[in-house]
Amino acid sequence: MRGPPARTEGVAWGVAGLAGLGVLAGLAWMPHAVYGPWLAACAAWLGWPLGSMALILAHALTGGRWGDTLRPALRAGVATLPLGLPALAVLLAGAGDLYPWLHAHGANRFYLNAPFALLRVALYALVWGTLGVLCLRGRGLARIAPAGLILLGLTFSFAAIDLTESLDPRFSSSAYGLIASARAGLLALALAMLLAMLAGGVADREGVRDLARLLLGLTVLWAYLDFMQFLIVWQSNLPVEAAWYGRRLHGGWGVIAVGIALLHFVLPFVLLMPAPLQVRRPVIVGAATLLVVMETVRNLWLVLPQRASVSVPLTLASLLVFAGAGAALGLRSMLREGAATGMGGAHG
Repeated sequence: MRGPPARTEGVAWGVAGLAGLGVLAGLAWMPHAVYGPWLAACAAWLGWPLGSMALILAHALTGGRWGDTLRPALRAGVATLPLGLPALAVLLAGAGDLYPWLHAHGANRFYLNAPFALLRVALYALVWGTLGVLCLRGRGLARIAPAGLILLGLTFSFAAIDLTESLDPRFSSSAYGLIASARAGLLALALAMLLAMLAGGVADREGVRDLARLLLGLTVLWAYLDFMQFLIVWQSNLPVEAAWYGRRLHGGWGVIAVGIALLHFVLPFVLLMPAPLQVRRPVIVGAATLLVVMETVRNLWLVLPQRASVSVPLTLASLLVFAGAGAALGLRSMLREGAATGMGGAHG
């Protein structure tokens, strides 16, 4: 019984290791080509553990079958949090290349300065590490959930601003952190649904329907917030804000932007909205897979237009590091959870 999962975990670690060697080679010979793709991959991955924490804490407050069904998969997402250590190491090495405000004297020096940025990073690590341990321990979550959700929402919003919005320190959006939080919840829910369904943890039609409706609701929430930011920028027509969208709406990036609109919202909405399709497992698996893939593409779209050039091999290698290592850690967590449940049932 343990053979195939163990082999799958080994393959995942092998993929992550080989991709990691490619990233290390890039860091040795052309580090400037690594930092942008690595940041995009890091930003895409970060939504998985933090979104999983948010969903675990939300379920502790609200209850419902969906959280019980997805608990092992959500805990698997939280278990990938140790990937933050190598992610942070590379980002700190490339911070001077990524963030122009470390060298310039802009108007917002109170917030955008190196000592305060490092202090925020330490605070994020402390809050996320503590909440991650508490979520994995699973005891007394209802008591800490209100404060935990507030802390998680605040720290993730500011982390999104620090990681990707501050790549262009002239661009400012009060909705940026909220949009990133909605995307993280959507990514974590889609991944948890995929893991649970592929593991056979969602057996009945009503359970599939409940999850499909949750996924539809988060998809609409993210799309609404993202469109409102675009609409406000378009109406304001301020040169700085228009330039931020301009880089991402012209040339090849403009084609990707259209693809994001169609495949990250329109098609998943069409698949998830009709009631007859909400109980079709292949349809739900397809919609969840599409959301995961397009969330990754969207993070590339957020980060890479700021770079003068983009290395496709290093971008793929960076994504595979997080995909392989995240899959291995998540699978190990689910196997451990299954073994503990089996032991509990045997003793019972």
